[in-house]
Amino acid sequence: MFKLENTKKLSSVLAGLGLSAILATSLVAKNEMSIDGAVKYPTKDGKYGPYHVNDQKVKYNNGRAATKLEVKVWNLDVRPDGEGLPKYDMKHGKPVMENGKPKIAQGSVEWGEELYDAQCAMCHGEFGAGGKGYPTLAGGDVADLHIQRLNPADNPPNPDVALKTIGSYWPYASTLYWYIQESMPFTAPKTLSNSETYAITAFLLSANGITVDGEEIDEEFVLSKANFNKIEMPNVNGFYPEVDTKDPHQGPKNMQKLLSDPTIYGKGTRCMSNCFEKQFGKGKKAEDLLLRIKIDLAENINEPLSTERSWKEPAKAASASGADPVVVENYATYCSACHSNKAIGAPVPGDKATWEEVLEKGIDAVYENGINGINAMPPMGTAMNMPVEDFKKIVDYMINESK
Repeated sequence: MFKLENTKKLSSVLAGLGLSAILATSLVAKNEMSIDGAVKYPTKDGKYGPYHVNDQKVKYNNGRAATKLEVKVWNLDVRPDGEGLPKYDMKHGKPVMENGKPKIAQGSVEWGEELYDAQCAMCHGEFGAGGKGYPTLAGGDVADLHIQRLNPADNPPNPDVALKTIGSYWPYASTLYWYIQESMPFTAPKTLSNSETYAITAFLLSANGITVDGEEIDEEFVLSKANFNKIEMPNVNGFYPEVDTKDPHQGPKNMQKLLSDPTIYGKGTRCMSNCFEKQFGKGKKAEDLLLRIKIDLAENINEPLSTERSWKEPAKAASASGADPVVVENYATYCSACHSNKAIGAPVPGDKATWEEVLEKGIDAVYENGINGINAMPPMGTAMNMPVEDFKKIVDYMINESK
């Protein structure tokens, strides 16, 4: 972990900063340890600042130390400088062999598009254009990032918001590769090979118009560890200054330079009373500006703190109606990602009114729409290789669960 340490006092900028920034700067000057307002205190008399610290010597002897191979399999993070990117396709922590040699991990844009269409488009839309309930992956413009939703400095506040996607917002392509490898596809994370992950990454970079070594990416472009660091992300300089520097003192200086600039803090006339009415009109309140989620996606969010949340062995898919467990398992594997979440827009099992409306067109039409695809749903959903008769059984199961 990189620790930021203060090297200079910021007394020269007090006049241009707001109250919170002045307090932060005062703490810096007093403690000589902070750049961003946080303060590092010494532990004294069993307390860290005003808080008590448990300084008991505790020994743990649970389980065993992980082997080097186990750590290697688990440690998949990729740093912005490319550290952690795999050179070979791996299986159980060892390189996959091809013709007696380790198989180089690499993937083309063309192959990535095929993989994306098969495993990603049903949620993220064609070419990353976005799907209901899932983020848009392509589009947007770095130049629009200055747009802030409901910025009080605007009159009236801007109702729009910048489109933050891989191409317009993400500073490093390494995050894209790492996230795909760890978390995607949604229904079966960690199932993609290193080559498949490179291919999907290459396709998404292409869809965002990203360049590699100054050249635009075409469908024949092949991405691997060898050329990954030549990727040029448009917003690489849009975040905090570089702190992971060779000179341990340069990182704090970079951060200090940013936070010493009074122009990055809010400016304008302070409002002390009836602020919302003055800004937004008579009768307006703060609640009018809140963005609310229409559908509560976490039913247990208000459970008491005493509720047990310890991990339990996942139960096999089951149905109160006594449905075939194989069909229930297929539903959970291939369909639940969309059909268990009302916010996405797909009919959810148990939603009687919605399914009655769907069935007005007749069961044959329902089958046909599912098999051929409809709206944001691709043909057969994520079960494109399943026999049609087995797919129909899943549809029947969702209908029966909704009667």
